[in-house]
Amino acid sequence: MVRPLNRRACLALLGTIVVLPASAQAQQANATRRLGVLSVTAADDAIGQTRSAILVEALAAHGWKEHGNLRIDWRSGAGDRARIAGLADELIALKPDILLAVGTPSVEELRRRTAMIPIVFAVVTDPVSQGFVQNLAHPGGNITGFTDYDGPLAGKWLEMLTQVTPKVSRVFVVYNPATAPFAALMLRTIEDAARTLHVTVEPAPVHDAASIAALASRKDGGLLILPDFFTMANRAHLLAAVREARVPAVFWSRTFVDEGGLMSYSTDSAEQLRRAAGYIDRILKGAQAADLPVQNPTKFELAVNLKAAKALGVTIPPGLLATANDVIE
Repeated sequence: MVRPLNRRACLALLGTIVVLPASAQAQQANATRRLGVLSVTAADDAIGQTRSAILVEALAAHGWKEHGNLRIDWRSGAGDRARIAGLADELIALKPDILLAVGTPSVEELRRRTAMIPIVFAVVTDPVSQGFVQNLAHPGGNITGFTDYDGPLAGKWLEMLTQVTPKVSRVFVVYNPATAPFAALMLRTIEDAARTLHVTVEPAPVHDAASIAALASRKDGGLLILPDFFTMANRAHLLAAVREARVPAVFWSRTFVDEGGLMSYSTDSAEQLRRAAGYIDRILKGAQAADLPVQNPTKFELAVNLKAAKALGVTIPPGLLATANDVIE
């Protein structure tokens, strides 16, 4: 015969029901969470080191401390697509709570391997056309993040080349078709701007050291280097070819200007990583990637290297210099 519970027994049982979930929640709050980071740059590269430091600092500002309540598994592809694929396998096997993909190839490889682990991306161009998200406002699925490209950006690159003296009337657009699937989008914008600026535009695809070296023979115009992890990984060879050609060039990242290039107009990748840290924080606290809109860049920076201009024998107009965020003399 089963006897009914008396009042004291009922209260004891209710106390057990209430206390156990609270205890479990406390354990979960104190548990170390795991973030996997896959980047296209090399870990010992200056860019990779800077980005890592910025991310750690931004996460700490949200209360997530590396080696404290957050474990970060860092993986860097060093511009090698096959290596990036292998590193994506490694990260998925670690079963992180969330992933950060820096660069288009990182997103491509991670999304092939998981539709469940949330992925936040940064420094990625045109995620809708590449099929990473359904649309910017409502990405759907497990992926969201921050783009590094705004439509008018490519036209601005071309305009900058036409402003130097002597004026450039022919521009070679440099990119690797295998690693920059979004190049067609940018080329359309550049060609539209070229008609207004009365400039002839010609694609100049590169894919290895030899094709980069061949750019040195392009002495009858200017060069426009598109965003691409291949061009970043091979920037020393690109800068050497530009110096040999002795023609003005506009780059997609100020890193090229810091290392001797003439001009760059770019989004602020540091700002993207700071904003990505905010999304990582929100997802770790329960938000869904599908509900967080993909955001376009909000900060841009113009950098000019006057030493490079002098070596090339070109003059940068005062108006352009006045709007520059950084002038290297």
